[in-house]
Amino acid sequence: MSKLQGKVAVVTGASKGIGAGIARALGAAGASVVVNYAGDKAGADKAVADIKAKGGKAIAVHGDVSKTDDVARLFDETKKAFGKLDVLVNNAGVFNFAPIEQTTEADFHRHFNINVWGTLSATREALPLFGPEGGSIINISSVVSRMGIPGSSVYAGTKGAVDTITQVLASELGPRKIRVNSINPGMVESEGTHTAGFIGGDFQKTIEAQAPLGRIGQPEDIAKVAVFLASDEAGWLTGERISASGGHR
Repeated sequence: MSKLQGKVAVVTGASKGIGAGIARALGAAGASVVVNYAGDKAGADKAVADIKAKGGKAIAVHGDVSKTDDVARLFDETKKAFGKLDVLVNNAGVFNFAPIEQTTEADFHRHFNINVWGTLSATREALPLFGPEGGSIINISSVVSRMGIPGSSVYAGTKGAVDTITQVLASELGPRKIRVNSINPGMVESEGTHTAGFIGGDFQKTIEAQAPLGRIGQPEDIAKVAVFLASDEAGWLTGERISASGGHR
């Protein structure tokens, strides 16, 4: 039997990159998957089609995690489609690296509204759908939260907050049998890192030279860790910060 047979998962920001990879992997492991997206409907529909093509169940639901009404609707649609929730992956996020002199109030609020409030809001709205058997919440953070990379003050700040939120919610939700862990990826090839110019240049070469495994990550590298954390095999893990970075820290 598949690891996640009979379970229902919501993945925020799952139209592309790490989120889409996690959604596909959860579906392949037997979960029914809600693929959340904010702007890329075509990407979300493609992820749903890929899951269904392999015999899985999935739906796409639009929603901006920084907007409370959108998040409430996301979980209303989850309940209508599947009746419950076992796994929440808080993946939706944005990043932009800039020197502190170029950091704006608007940039700050965009990062914290999506990366931090989005994580808190989705978790809050998801809780009524978890049953007495509990479940798993997986927050996607970043190794950048502890690396002190110049130009990352706002983004790293959001991910440091996610790390702390993970630890707090693990304690808070433990009595309800809900495990809360974070995956902290290193550099991963995705649409976002291509758009930012990180792929194919000196930055990628520097990361690969520093990484013990000698390469950057792929979405499926992170997805495999997420499937493990979502499964009963990780039933004794909560409050953990798992660096999925090929050893690069």
